[in-house]
Amino acid sequence: MSAKVAVLIPAAGSSRRFPGKTKKQFSDIDGRAVFLRTVELFAGRDDVAQIVMAIPAADEELFKIKWEASLAFHGVRVIHGGAERHETVARLLDEVKDDADLIALHDAVRPCVTKEQIDAVFQAAAESGAAILASPLVGTIKRVGPDQTILQTIDRNGLWEAQTPQVFRPEIIRRAHAQANKIKGEITDDAQIVEALNIPVRIVAATAGNIKITTSEDLVIAAAILKARPKPKPKGPAGPWAAEQGW
Repeated sequence: MSAKVAVLIPAAGSSRRFPGKTKKQFSDIDGRAVFLRTVELFAGRDDVAQIVMAIPAADEELFKIKWEASLAFHGVRVIHGGAERHETVARLLDEVKDDADLIALHDAVRPCVTKEQIDAVFQAAAESGAAILASPLVGTIKRVGPDQTILQTIDRNGLWEAQTPQVFRPEIIRRAHAQANKIKGEITDDAQIVEALNIPVRIVAATAGNIKITTSEDLVIAAAILKARPKPKPKGPAGPWAAEQGW
């Protein structure tokens, strides 16, 4: 029997670095909002028992007009996020039902993760208690000073870029977030605060195709990635003479 997974989707960011008036999570990829494409990756899965998404309180009216019906169809609960990401995640954690075996956190702006990658990270977390998708760094990494000159070339051996989903047993991620205020500096992902408890987090290899939408150019790249993937084949006969294809 597969684990019951609660999927939490923080979508309450202000998108300060994203150009234009529309927040990146609400921007379109070929006519569908980025966050909605993300939700659909999890909504049809048998192992996902619950989906909760956090949005900015200021966008509630727009959200209800444009997307409330779509999310209701998928059974998604929507709440207001906090001022910072870790505050938003804490609110999302409060919504998780007691029967969840695992809690998965996934960026609203990562609409290109594949079913196979989700399968793999769910399985790894079920076995180990904590697992994330990540991809190995392949470029040459430079440390740069304030005057935009190179200070150092970093050895990329063993360096990986963290992605999502990041999946944890409920007791692990709850205990980690309860101590998040003890971490100095910016908290950039959930694995970071789990690591602070000295709990091992397993890496599940993914590809750079699981991109995070950060700039307007990323929307174009994500659209190209999604278009390039094979489309699921319809079950049974198809076409105008479908009824006659059964003989």
